[in-house]
Amino acid sequence: MQTIDKEDFMNTNANTYLAIFLGSKTNPRMVAWNALSEKEQQAKMQQGISAWKAWVEKHQASIITMGGPLGKTKKITPDGIKDVSNEMGGYTVVRADSHEAAAKLFENHPHFTIFPGESVEVMPVLPIPGGS
Repeated sequence: MQTIDKEDFMNTNANTYLAIFLGSKTNPRMVAWNALSEKEQQAKMQQGISAWKAWVEKHQASIITMGGPLGKTKKITPDGIKDVSNEMGGYTVVRADSHEAAAKLFENHPHFTIFPGESVEVMPVLPIPGGS
């Protein structure tokens, strides 16, 4: 198992941003997607996958972790564990010079220009308090 130096672990988040892909099952775009025939959905899916690959290629230098689709969610609280639903559909981790620059990477992203996703939210990954 690889060991991580505490100093490196605590300070590796500079200019790092988490992008969360969002979309609800009831949004009008998803309803329209589900109304497509199987053949139409497959064609859109292929178009979207090609566009996503092109987006990755274009922004390859900024992508730290490609991430991927997210599955079913379990919520853990002091009361226990339960299944919940949310709008998170996937994630990617990028590096950029600023929060604005990180957000601009996702303008016109296939998540919502081809696929029925609603939005992408981008937030900085902050240093762990007390880390330096």
